[in-house]
Amino acid sequence: MGQELKKAIDQISKDKGLDRAMLVETLEEAVRTSVQRKYGENIDVEVSFNEETGEIDVFQYKIVVAKVEDESAQVSLEEARKYDPSVQADDEVGFRLKVEDLGRIAAQSAKQVIIQRMRDAEQGIIYDEYKDRINEIVSGIVQRRDKAGWIINLGRTEALLPKEEQIPREHYKRGDRVQALICEVRKEGRGPQIIVSRSHRDYMAALFKREVPEVDDGIVQIMGVARDPGSRAKVAVLSRDRDVDPVGACVGVRGSRIQNIVQELRSERIDIVVWSQDIAAYARNALSPAVITRIVVDEAEGLLEVVVPDDQLTNAIGRKGQNVKLAAKLLGWKIDIYTETRYNEANAIGQGLEQLAGVVEVPAENFVAAGLTSFDAVSGASDEELLAVAGMTKVKIDNLRAAVNFLRPSLETVEN
Repeated sequence: MGQELKKAIDQISKDKGLDRAMLVETLEEAVRTSVQRKYGENIDVEVSFNEETGEIDVFQYKIVVAKVEDESAQVSLEEARKYDPSVQADDEVGFRLKVEDLGRIAAQSAKQVIIQRMRDAEQGIIYDEYKDRINEIVSGIVQRRDKAGWIINLGRTEALLPKEEQIPREHYKRGDRVQALICEVRKEGRGPQIIVSRSHRDYMAALFKREVPEVDDGIVQIMGVARDPGSRAKVAVLSRDRDVDPVGACVGVRGSRIQNIVQELRSERIDIVVWSQDIAAYARNALSPAVITRIVVDEAEGLLEVVVPDDQLTNAIGRKGQNVKLAAKLLGWKIDIYTETRYNEANAIGQGLEQLAGVVEVPAENFVAAGLTSFDAVSGASDEELLAVAGMTKVKIDNLRAAVNFLRPSLETVEN
């Protein structure tokens, strides 16, 4: 029996990767619990696993007294001297208990405690292993579907691929092999909950790290990723070595490297753009393939006003606004796109109105509040309409008319 127990401990330790000393301690604790359940919570017992015999030794300790009042904790001098003739009053004496005497129920409970402890220890090991693997790609087999998403079998444990972490229009069936990124590991009562994602931007960064050696060794850095999962993405890259072209490294010979990533992401179209510290240069790259005429940077508002040739508007905005939306996400700035015609008109009209307001020393907002929102509206207004503008007087109207005649030729030149 003893050697079998020893073998079982060695086998479990090896198969489950559990610490042997912890298993022995768990076994001893389980037997102690069962003994106390059978003989009383207050008895003083010591349980130890005997490595030589492979048996579990259980000793109950009692105090030697002249008159026994509590049999669970005391033993008479006469009785104690049968075991050890030199024993004295107030000594503590240990008596061996036979584990077999615990009975079937006690043995069963010991087994259950051992199984539970083993399970807890195994879950602890799995948690420690996976919490250090966040942002790592794992591969598993689709097991089943539940209300939260797909359950993926990773081998030693399971992971959840939630609905919101899946690529839209991606379908699975039981038994399919799937790859995903570990994005979260939660410690829960029934064991660690590993959350994986296929739509996360870090999944794309991890795929580049796997497919592109220059990214893996830090020569090429991924500076940002913006994704519309399953449809389109933009990846900003920077080279730490002037001899290495970051875009070329990521694309690979004849597109071999990027093609592997595109296939894994169900043909998600990927634009690789060069990162720049200069926000205007970075924006030009990010809005590719659109041609940009000029960019006005408003740092206070975190806004970029991007001007494009009239025939480039569709390119810049992209299908369903995707190109500009992804560029804005990548840059972390708001982006307004104007055609050259519209931008010039808006600026000419805006400038003209500001100049007129300056001549008569009335805020431009007062004209806008009165419904006169452009240079042409002000120049075509009647005296009554102009007097309705807060701060306007008859003298100021005369000055305004003179300013209109003076400014109109220069504004017409700008428009043309």
